[in-house]
Amino acid sequence: MPQLSPRRPFDPARWPFFYGWVVLAVGTVGIVASVPGQTTGISVFTDHLLEATGLTRLQLTNAYLFGTLVSGLLLPFGGRWLDAVGARVMGPIAALGMALSLAALSSADRLVAFAGSLTAATVPSAVVGVGVLSVLFGGLRFTGQGLLTLTSRTMIARWFDRYRGLIGATSGAVIGFTFSLAPMVFLGWIERADWQGAWRQMALLLLVFAAVAVVFFRETPEESGLEMDGGTGRDEDGSTGSASRRKEPAWTRSEALATSEFWLITVAVSLQSMLGTGITFHIVDLGREAGIEAARFVRIMVPVSFFSIVTGFLMGYLVDRVRALHIVRVSLLGQLVLYLAAANVSVEWARVAMVAGWGIAAGCYGPLTVAAPARLFGRAHLGSISGVLSMVLVLASAVGPVFLSVLQGVNGLYRTGFFVAALLPLLTFFATWIVPASAQKRAPR
Repeated sequence: MPQLSPRRPFDPARWPFFYGWVVLAVGTVGIVASVPGQTTGISVFTDHLLEATGLTRLQLTNAYLFGTLVSGLLLPFGGRWLDAVGARVMGPIAALGMALSLAALSSADRLVAFAGSLTAATVPSAVVGVGVLSVLFGGLRFTGQGLLTLTSRTMIARWFDRYRGLIGATSGAVIGFTFSLAPMVFLGWIERADWQGAWRQMALLLLVFAAVAVVFFRETPEESGLEMDGGTGRDEDGSTGSASRRKEPAWTRSEALATSEFWLITVAVSLQSMLGTGITFHIVDLGREAGIEAARFVRIMVPVSFFSIVTGFLMGYLVDRVRALHIVRVSLLGQLVLYLAAANVSVEWARVAMVAGWGIAAGCYGPLTVAAPARLFGRAHLGSISGVLSMVLVLASAVGPVFLSVLQGVNGLYRTGFFVAALLPLLTFFATWIVPASAQKRAPR
């Protein structure tokens, strides 16, 4: 598929400052725009969906699981499409797909009723409801948490080299703060426009962002006559130069997947995705168990963002200077504190520890998903490599809500799930010291 000209409607090389900063801004906005497709954005709509569809909480969780699993399995193909057609094409497609998914979800009750009328004689209504919502969740998760996030994050990483850690931390700080505010903002949005109107208005905003992406997204600095980190990349005759670029690695997807670093990074951020999604999805119910009203308990996300911002900038500075596995270990220790504290969330000191652990783990997320893969494996196949990472992240996020629901069903308490969850980062932490490094052994090609 032919790509759009990088010099239309304007030439990034003619901007008075490095266009990578624009890419950072619009790419970060792209990830923020995916919030309605993230668990933190969906969580405040779950009670409304339960009432509208008549499903139980476990049935709705299963629909979320099935939809997210399918979307996750499709993401490696999304990574390949991204490498083939570029961010400037994939970004608007993802935004349009997400807008359609939100519009469809806003009519979930009608769609479930319609599907039920077609199959009333043969299929139980609960099965119909789970099936319809699985499809709707799948579309939203694939386009939002999946493609739009993958495209924006990969595009940002392709424009920077020396500053990747700082860029990942900066973007991560903005994303973490906005994600933490999302539940409160969406609750207010629902109060003003009801849950269906809120989703439809979000869909309209995504249509606007699709147009923004067409105009401002760009693939790499080289195709625009620039170089990473702000070099001009133009010789005196006007041709694109590359002398100042450092020789970078160019790992294929299969080569990257054969390294221990890839999988240790992936496991660490996926554990955070799994349990962080589980906590967020059930946050209202978890607060109810602790005896805290919903509007007050969702505010716990705000101080989490402050811890994540501080940690993010520190880890962003370090990821360019130390091995990525050291950042992985910090993330795992933060998660361990988070899960042990969440098991005692009714106690005030535990809520403080929960906020700190969650913020530390979240602060490592940006450097590990943006900077580390590009630094270890290069940009040539970054979309395909990140596609696999994103697939595991999405699959893990699908398991999280069900994991907590099932274990909560054992004795009616979420703490059982959190105690079991604490074993996972602990075992992975030990693995980072035992599993031999492999990516560090090969020099860039």
